[in-house]
This record gives sequence, C-alpha cells and structure tokens, in this order.
Amino acid sequence: MHFHAMPSFLHPTSLLLTLTLMSILTYSPNSLSPSLLTHPISTHLRFDPLFISAASSDFGGIIHSPPSAVFLPSSPSDIASLLRLSHSSPHSFPVAARGLGHSTHGQAQTPSGIIINMSSLDVGIAVSTDSMFVDAGGGQTWINVLRESLRYGLTPKSWTDYLYLTVGGTLSNGGISGQAFLHGPQISNVYEMDIVTGKGEMVTCSESLNSDLFFSVLGGLGQFGIITRARIALEKAPRSVRWMRLMYTDFEVFTNDQELLISIKAEKDKGWRLGYVEGSLLMEHSFRTNWRSPFFSEKDVKRIRKLASGNGGVIYCLEASFYYGYGAADDARMDQGIGDLLKKLNFVSGFAFRNDVSYMKFLNRVHEGELKLRAMGLWDVPHPWLNLFVSKSNILDFHNGVFKGIMKANTTMGPILVYPTKRSKWNERMSTAIPDEEVFYSIGILLSSERNDLESLKNQNAKILNFCDQLGMNYKQYLPHYTTREGWMRHFGKKWKRFVEMKNKYDPKAILSPGQQIFSHPIDVHCLS
Repeated sequence: MHFHAMPSFLHPTSLLLTLTLMSILTYSPNSLSPSLLTHPISTHLRFDPLFISAASSDFGGIIHSPPSAVFLPSSPSDIASLLRLSHSSPHSFPVAARGLGHSTHGQAQTPSGIIINMSSLDVGIAVSTDSMFVDAGGGQTWINVLRESLRYGLTPKSWTDYLYLTVGGTLSNGGISGQAFLHGPQISNVYEMDIVTGKGEMVTCSESLNSDLFFSVLGGLGQFGIITRARIALEKAPRSVRWMRLMYTDFEVFTNDQELLISIKAEKDKGWRLGYVEGSLLMEHSFRTNWRSPFFSEKDVKRIRKLASGNGGVIYCLEASFYYGYGAADDARMDQGIGDLLKKLNFVSGFAFRNDVSYMKFLNRVHEGELKLRAMGLWDVPHPWLNLFVSKSNILDFHNGVFKGIMKANTTMGPILVYPTKRSKWNERMSTAIPDEEVFYSIGILLSSERNDLESLKNQNAKILNFCDQLGMNYKQYLPHYTTREGWMRHFGKKWKRFVEMKNKYDPKAILSPGQQIFSHPIDVHCLS
C-alpha cells in the first residue's frame, strides 16, 4: 500500500489529520486526490477516545459501534462541506447526525463512519412575537426552546414527554406526547426548515418551497438531509396546569374515557382548556419506585397498590391536564367546568388525584424522574424500548394478548404508556408511517434492563410484534427498528415508493443515517421491488 505524496507545507498535526481522514474516507487510498485529503474540514474532526466512546452507543445501550471520527461543526456550511466531500468521493463514507443520542437501537450511529455532533452547531434560538414562531437550530434542545419562548409568554404547541432531546432528532421521527390529539405531533407544527442534503446542498424548504424535501424530512429518520434550523409554530403560553390522575380497573372503560376526552372541542376563551391526555398501565410491582411524586401521599400509594392487587395486579391511570392562566382567571368557573367534565368519566370513585403546577414544571416533569433514577444508578442501563401505534379497532385485542398475556408475569421496571391520538392531525405527505384509522393509540413499553434481563426483554418485544403480525393488526412501529428491506417495505407500505424516490433524489449514495439500516451503501437500484 502506498499513499500520495503530501505537500511539504503541511504541519505535522495536519498531516496526522489527513492520514487519519484518508483511512476513514477510502477503501483504496489512491482514490482520493490530495485536495480532498487536505480539505479544511479536517480541523473539525476529533479522534480522541473520549469523543469516539461517547458516540459509540446510545440511550438504548444495546448497539455499540464506534465511528472512525466525530465531526464538530460550527456552522451548517461545515456540514455541507463534509457531505459534499463524501458525495463527490468515488468511495463515499457514511455520516450520521447525533443530537443527545437518545435512540434505542443504534439509529444515530455509523460504524467506521463519521458522527456529526449536532450540539456543537452554532445555530441559536430566535423568537418572533409578531409572526408567532421560533427559529431553532437542529442541535438545540427542546428544554432551551421552551425557556426562550416563555421569556415572551409563548410556547410551542406540541411536545415530547422528555425535553432533553434535540429539535432535529424529534422532527426526524415525529415527536409525540399527550398534546398530539389536539395539535398533532411536533412535525405537524413546523413552518420551515434549513436542510443539508446527502449531496451537501443547503436547502430552505417549507410547505410551498421545495415541499417534497420538506415533507420527506419530517419523520424521515434522517434519510434525506440534516436539519440545521426549524421554524416552529408558537401560541400563547398558559401560566399553570391542573394535572389530574384518575384510576381505572377496566381497560375498556379507561380507553372509552380517553377517547371521550380527545373528542372535546378545545376552547381557550373560558380561560382554561384541556391540553393533554395520556394514560398508563400500573403494575402492582411498579409502586416500588414509580410513585414518589407530589400526587400521592404514602396513604394514597397504599390505597392504589391495594386497588391494583385486587384487580389482578394491574390498574389503569388516565392523565388529563388542563391549561389555565391565559388571562383574567376565573378559578370558580374553571373548577366548575372541570368538575362537570369529570362527572362524565367513569374512574373508580375516590381515586381522582389533582396537582396544580406551573406550565414549565408540568412539561419538564420527566426530568425530575431522571434525576431520581440517576441518583439510584438506574438511568444508564439498557433500554430495550418498544413503541407502537395501534389502531382503535385492535387496542382491546392488544391489551388482552400483550398486557394480560405476554407481559403478565413480567416484573421489569419502567412506564407503560397507552393513549389515543387522531390521524387527521398528521399530514399524509410526511414520511412517518401511522395506522390507517382515525383514532389510534400510542403504546410505549419503556422497560429498563436492571437485572441482566436484556435478552428476555428483547425476546418479549419480538413476541409482541409477532403477536401483532399473526392477528393482522393495523399497527406501526414508532421509532422503528428493522434489519431487512422487507421489514421496511411493510412498515412504509404505500409510502415506500416515494421514500425511495426521495432518497435517490437527495441522498443517492446512501451516505446519511446508516444506523437505521434502511438502505445499502450506495442505494440498491432494486429497492423498489
């Protein structure tokens, strides 16, 4: 093996960077010209073991694949230069954008490729009070977007439960929480984006400008481009939240009440409104750590646990949050209105719990749980999570076969979320695959492997998916993980052809997000078949 002669003016450090870059970029060193090997972007590359180690795994803790280098961009043009270099090379190299690494199956990793550390991107947050939007860099976290928006009395409309995620990361997937029934997912609340495509092109897009790229990127799993800026819709922020938790012993009654709540027309002119609906399964064993919150006294915890024990070890918790403090408050009127609504629900008498908190405290509620888990050493453990969208017509079968069947004897810790949303709040042109039914449920089986039970949890996930397939359920994976083309084709269904067309248009060498395992490198021309 021999290398091209290096220019004599190169500093030894630059020479080291160049040689290392060469080892990353080429299968055959002779295939790159000296101009590429001495490209200025080499100064943004990091090979330090600490950088490599941090980028080698994710929140899931299942996949460990070290990149060859970590790229620290200061501007979108740095990212564009890197991707143009790869695209123009006879042997392009894989690139993955990484926010805070909250994926669960190595989706933001690229073995032997280059990880772009999006947190180093110098694109800030700017609020427009006149046009009611916020411009946020793709590497910004939602907690910082919230803090900046609240300075002006404004807020984005839709959220994820956990705010320490990046804007680009959630918009590449969907971004869902209990507000989705009202406002849709986060990807339904974007006006405009700046994208760097797999060709290294810097493109501004919206519903009316370069719309094919705009809708492809939203929920596109990072396959078409890297989001460097997003313009997100804002609304007036409430001051406070009345956060309710209601207990049920019957799953069908629980889901009927959830569906009733999401059918209610939103009205802010009353000074308050229903803004959030979620729900969860509560297993008797879960009270060990999950119930240290302002909602419940020790006496309440004992009552709830007894209720679960007398109901086969499981009950159901409906969460409904009412936003208020938009203007002149009429607390008596709000109390009456919420009280009238609760009378329409069929929760277990005496098992309604209320907590009034600030809007910030409510939205950032998961972070408090994170701090407790970190203190207990239970945060940095494997998280073999399974997230699904299951149609309303299949949700009872799912409950009986999965929650009452496959998972009945499982005592692993972690929340199990169940709540409905509406298909009409999602734009069909976006890449995200959802069930073909107006009401479908978001299911989050968010278990953590604390007791060396990772393989059993992975096997349980496989059994759940197999059960859904065998019954022919109308469902989709959210934050999907497939390892075969056939799996991805089934997942995207009628969207698959368009997905491949957009990949060929914006990233024809399949440079971006190889950790998703959707396309080979480069794209196989037979992907459509």
